[in-house]
Amino acid sequence: MLRAGIFDLDGTLADTLESMAHVTNIILKKFHLKTLLTEDFKYYSGEGAHMLIQRCLKDAGDTDLVYQEEAERMYREMFAADPMYKVVHYPGMPQTIRELKKRGAKLAVCSNKPHPAAVKVIREMFGEDFDLVLGQREGVPRKPSPVGALKIAEEFGLDPRECMYVGDTYTDMQTGKAAGMFTVGALWGFRDREELLKGGADCIAEQPKDLLTIYEGKL
Repeated sequence: MLRAGIFDLDGTLADTLESMAHVTNIILKKFHLKTLLTEDFKYYSGEGAHMLIQRCLKDAGDTDLVYQEEAERMYREMFAADPMYKVVHYPGMPQTIRELKKRGAKLAVCSNKPHPAAVKVIREMFGEDFDLVLGQREGVPRKPSPVGALKIAEEFGLDPRECMYVGDTYTDMQTGKAAGMFTVGALWGFRDREELLKGGADCIAEQPKDLLTIYEGKL
């Protein structure tokens, strides 16, 4: 019986590609490195700010990662100040979240996005619909560690098996499986069906409203 939904943020609840590309390219220009295509951030993202900056710097020409520390600091500061540049929710997602809440589901976000930015994005886009938001912060290992997802289940007073974990990357699927949760791949996000299934998805949702059927089907 499912009683909660735990969601990834980037590529699952909201399309944040433009925001990540915008901030990163400002930083790259500061270091006189080449800028990167927005579409490529589908693959730069997913494992936290440290890995995103590392991948971007290498592709932009800083193969020795000379600017890693400063670039990562700038990235976190800029996102903490304004994480909403051209961020949009996926069609049907707000309605799906509200309907899950009506059906009694506890709702949380578990993201590798820096915690202050994750909180701002969720509050801006979904108001108070989510009961808990957990972004990347000290003391909680980044996904695919299941620690964050398990902390949420504990906070809700639920067995992990009562939680539906929803994400759009291999990393997310590995997180959900490691936590012992029912793991759903979001096909509208940054990665494809093959990656989600390879990561261990229990099922695939092709559009947000499918989550309602999946949630009810497990009751």
